[in-house]
Amino acid sequence: MPGRWSYPRSRIRFLLLENIHPAAVERLREEGYAVETETGALDESELIERLRGVHVLGIRSKTTVSRRVLESADRLLAIGAFCIGTNQIDLEAASDHGVACFNAPYSNTRSVVELAIGLMISLMRDVADKSAAMHQGRWNKSATGSRELRGKTLGIVGYGAIGSQLSVLAEALGMRVVFHDLAERLALGNARRLRSLDQLLAEADVVSLHVDGRAENLNLMGASQFARMKPGALLLNLSRGHVVDVGALAQALGSGRIGGAAVDVFPEEPRTNADPFDSALRGLKNVILTPHIGGSTEEAQEAIADFAAERLLGFVNRGDTTFSVNLPNVQLAEVTGAHRLLHIHRNQPGVLAELNRAIAEAGLNILGQHLKTDERTGYVITDVDRDYAPEALRPLRDVPGTLRFRMLH
Repeated sequence: MPGRWSYPRSRIRFLLLENIHPAAVERLREEGYAVETETGALDESELIERLRGVHVLGIRSKTTVSRRVLESADRLLAIGAFCIGTNQIDLEAASDHGVACFNAPYSNTRSVVELAIGLMISLMRDVADKSAAMHQGRWNKSATGSRELRGKTLGIVGYGAIGSQLSVLAEALGMRVVFHDLAERLALGNARRLRSLDQLLAEADVVSLHVDGRAENLNLMGASQFARMKPGALLLNLSRGHVVDVGALAQALGSGRIGGAAVDVFPEEPRTNADPFDSALRGLKNVILTPHIGGSTEEAQEAIADFAAERLLGFVNRGDTTFSVNLPNVQLAEVTGAHRLLHIHRNQPGVLAELNRAIAEAGLNILGQHLKTDERTGYVITDVDRDYAPEALRPLRDVPGTLRFRMLH
């Protein structure tokens, strides 16, 4: 809009899918934005239709934001993943269109870790099968096959925020902890790093997976890995569904090679609670299946809502990209006494010079300027004097390499 008045917040539209916690909705509406919500996920065609005129999208894990979706989104500025992972978003395509993406990488860490501890104890004691038998009227009091966690070896595959916190709690319960991670990680407590996955599988009584969703982790655990595990060892997967070959796991469980498993994530998951679920793991002995609830606690969902909503507000209100997973991270204060010009561009030579030439030709005085780049994208934030003609900034949109340009007043 011309002059020095900001684009009305009530005309900036947020679309939140997949039953995002009401705390996020309330926070965004408090700031004056228009917020629409949906309880379920949308498929690609539905999402393209709903994103017309939408400025900010909020999703969880079941909505896929493809390049086609991003190419069709006419107003989209930002995407908030109200969860840990972002593999459901084409981040390269988002960068190509100047769309900032955020997630909540730490907010549900404790919830996932507590579930992992509970599942380990339940598997060690065969709680699920004994409970099912009781519900059928069968009393089977026996210590056979029931074991304590104390003194057992936990092998953690992926030693990030969740894996490292699980390490600390497992040690507090008396477990010996080994871990494997491709990145250099600081071992906490008495945990010991192992250089190879095979070495970990040979030592661990319980293997717990906490890797990310990158394509390279497809079938990280398959038939050959199960064959290397200790006979009767247990497997937990609370990371991503595609990291385990479910058919191979079912065979290893059926043969008794693997003593039990707890699986919270699956290669294909129902889009809504009303859709059916099927898996080769159904009905197997000492197997606990949970419907992707690792981070689904009231505390975690509220924390995720708060964290992700604040990241989105920071970007929309002041251009702050702190914790963005696809754009250069720049921490910014509120705009005071100035206009803020936000320019996202391809990382190519000469963009900053062209921008500043256009600003100078418009007769604007630069009060402050930031530039941050990564290998793909550049981000320039420029605060200028308040007084300018509406047409003065039009050349900034035409600077070669421009992906996204907007103004804050």
